[in-house]
Amino acid sequence: MAITMTDAAADHIGKFLENRGKGDSVRLGVRTSGCSGMAYVLEFVDEAEAEDEVFEDRGVKIVIDPKSLVYLNGTELDFVKEGLNEGFKFNNPNVRNECGCGESFNI
Repeated sequence: MAITMTDAAADHIGKFLENRGKGDSVRLGVRTSGCSGMAYVLEFVDEAEAEDEVFEDRGVKIVIDPKSLVYLNGTELDFVKEGLNEGFKFNNPNVRNECGCGESFNI
């Protein structure tokens, strides 16, 4: 089981962590939301919980709780710029359907 990220995502997260001045990782998870059932959650982490899985890729630690890992196994985190828009993109091989707005998914 692994979670990876592109150079663009690692650079973007690294800059935010540096500017934040504390913590060395981000938490990737899922929550019930949206019209397709689940949505991604990405937030800063100061300390991982005992039950968390910690992955490191390109010098950035990614923390995932055990319940979310079932849905996120194999996911690649990317940071993309499309015209004036920019944001994180989740390349999740487990997703079967996504809603039209791209905010939620189901497995």
